[in-house]
Amino acid sequence: MRRSKIDPSEGRSRPKSPLGTRIPLSSLIQALAVAEHLSFRQAAVALGISQSSVSSRIKALETELGVLLFERRPGGVRLTDLGRRFVDELSGGIEQIEHAVRTARFLSAGSVGRLAIGTHVSIASGFLADLRRRYRIAYPDIEQSISEKRTTEVVSLIREGKLDAGFVVGSVDVTDCHSLPLWSETLRLALPETHPLSVKEPISWLDFSQEIFLTRVGGAGAEVLGHITRRFGELGKFPHIRKCDVGRDTLLHMVAAGEGVSLTSDAVAEIPVPGVVFRTLSDETERACFTAVWSPHNRSAALRNFINMAKHMSRSIGGPQKNVKNDK
Repeated sequence: MRRSKIDPSEGRSRPKSPLGTRIPLSSLIQALAVAEHLSFRQAAVALGISQSSVSSRIKALETELGVLLFERRPGGVRLTDLGRRFVDELSGGIEQIEHAVRTARFLSAGSVGRLAIGTHVSIASGFLADLRRRYRIAYPDIEQSISEKRTTEVVSLIREGKLDAGFVVGSVDVTDCHSLPLWSETLRLALPETHPLSVKEPISWLDFSQEIFLTRVGGAGAEVLGHITRRFGELGKFPHIRKCDVGRDTLLHMVAAGEGVSLTSDAVAEIPVPGVVFRTLSDETERACFTAVWSPHNRSAALRNFINMAKHMSRSIGGPQKNVKNDK
């Protein structure tokens, strides 16, 4: 709080100490109440304390400052010129304190702030899109930032405190993080709509043993590549895989152009892509499981509310929460 410049003609002496070093906040609040009501009695009533307490506090404040703030009169009090300047300065400081207190309370409740999310899951549709929408409605003053990263990058950034939560494909075996499987999706094959097998019923992995599978370098690329390799290995086949350092949208446009096929899941299949059809493989028994990851050292109330909402949503759709690992 800034000290007012004091003209010797307006007061008895200069202040004994810088403002705030020895003066209780309650004395300053009482001074503002007296200045508002211009009465010790009415200020005391408004504050719910005795008049003698207010009077003694104001007297002690004036002694500490070394200036006369109020002129006592039979019908009440009047601010001195210096007192008026002091109150003007004080009001701004108290407003800043009240703002800081309100902000701290909002942060503690998780109703304001920022939530940093790392993912390689589609945010256009599906569980995560619905979760983010519901959270935004419930907590409109929380800024959600999204970073699309590989699983290893997501976990690393969570450990460093640069991300609050991550959503990845598959289970996550990291002992120093909480992880929670939340939902699963059917695996789908993305084909050019002109592909001969786009209308075949049913289709199987063996039907695509000679096809080029397009996978991403980033995102869930490593998990998808591993799944394709395992499936063809079970068939005694060697897969033809082309790794592409592109985003999800670009990869699907490459499929539409006839450069290959790609493996994805329900949430992505719900996004209309011109020239692409999404088919389910009749012999694919597994589903893509999606897991939330966060640090146990992150005490953010915004994160706590986000994870609690995700758990509630998962239970409501019968998600795979029962397979929780490291959720303490």
